[in-house]
Amino acid sequence: MRTNFDFTPLFRSSVGFDRMLNALEAASRVESIDNWPPYDIAKTGEDDYRITMAVAGFSQDELTITQEHNLLMVSGQRAGEDNTQYLHRGIAGRAFQRRFELADHVKVVGAGLVNGLLTIDLKREVPEEMKPRRIEIAAGEALPKVATKQIEGDKQAA
Repeated sequence: MRTNFDFTPLFRSSVGFDRMLNALEAASRVESIDNWPPYDIAKTGEDDYRITMAVAGFSQDELTITQEHNLLMVSGQRAGEDNTQYLHRGIAGRAFQRRFELADHVKVVGAGLVNGLLTIDLKREVPEEMKPRRIEIAAGEALPKVATKQIEGDKQAA
């Protein structure tokens, strides 16, 4: 069962949410589900995240990590031809490309490959000018009161 959501009314009544609505629309599209290589996403701190991917059989030279604005792309390509005759092949060695949508101000701070697990550390760094700040209220002289005029207040109705 597939349900299509029409986000057009939200585009007409909101300003600045177009990226979020585009992300919701993209997530609602059914694409071929490729769950290889398997991965985990963990929150390791207030503004820290870690992606762990199981890339058994790939070396550092065969993996590429690229960040473009709000898109993190991890790809793997085997370097040479494997001419070995296998009786059973259970370790996948095919090329892959995995994309992750990143929120604003999320940056890659490091990556490592240990025991077939690729870890990518991410950190959200909001610039100082975008963080909430307290506005001080200045204590100054009160504005002078303006005399109000009374209009026809003494007349009696007949």
